[in-house]
Amino acid sequence: MERRIPMESVPLQPDLFSPSGNPALSGNESMHAIAIKDRIVPYVLRRSSRGTIVLSIDHRGLRVGAPRRETLAGIEMFILKHERWVARKLDEWRASRRSGTLRIAEGSDLPLLGGNLRVHLACGDNRVDWGDPFPSTVTLFLRSPRDAAAVLEKSLRERARDLFAERLARYAERLEVDVPPLAISNARTRWGCCSLKTGIRLNWRLLHFPLRLIDYVVVHELAHLREMNHGKRFWAIVGGALPEYRALREELKELAVRLPRDFSAA
Repeated sequence: MERRIPMESVPLQPDLFSPSGNPALSGNESMHAIAIKDRIVPYVLRRSSRGTIVLSIDHRGLRVGAPRRETLAGIEMFILKHERWVARKLDEWRASRRSGTLRIAEGSDLPLLGGNLRVHLACGDNRVDWGDPFPSTVTLFLRSPRDAAAVLEKSLRERARDLFAERLARYAERLEVDVPPLAISNARTRWGCCSLKTGIRLNWRLLHFPLRLIDYVVVHELAHLREMNHGKRFWAIVGGALPEYRALREELKELAVRLPRDFSAA
């Protein structure tokens, strides 16, 4: 009988979203809160050498990029100057999080490889322009705005296949296994699955995560080609390729509840 090992189930999206959940912060980020009309809005402030203040809403909530020299009072004055935009975007964001669906429209923010891309819509023949190798925007050329979700998902699946194939080849050599056949999954509760007969299936939604978490899932599934269980020898194989695998596993679980499960058109 074929043996098939699914990666441990992780919910792709909770039924309810709590905007007060604390996101993981990097060294140049800090957590703050500001009163906007009748609500207290938490936000992550990221200081850098940039010359202007930039606001964005993504799967982690309100994020503010600001110059290192800018005062907190000046930053919050800027936020309040754009409070209508912030309030509208937060309402859209909360609605999408409750349903697990990201609304694809002009100006939407798409989580990709741990970052965030701004979505632009244009007239065209249902194709996607990803821009430069490290773009800040993605443009959907559409016959109709109603096609946005389907066109974007199709393109993401294609990019997922290319990226996953490259990561599988990289880590298969490290784990001393043959590169297995790859299939792209649309599973609702699993990130990956390994079969000795048919190969490895990886969920295209992994593209929302940082590359280090994609690599964790890839290594996890490749390790099953040597140990079709979750015993000590299995985790030793995983740890040999990724010594920090425990932290990566926890990070995967934490981010999984914040990222979109589906797309919808405007």
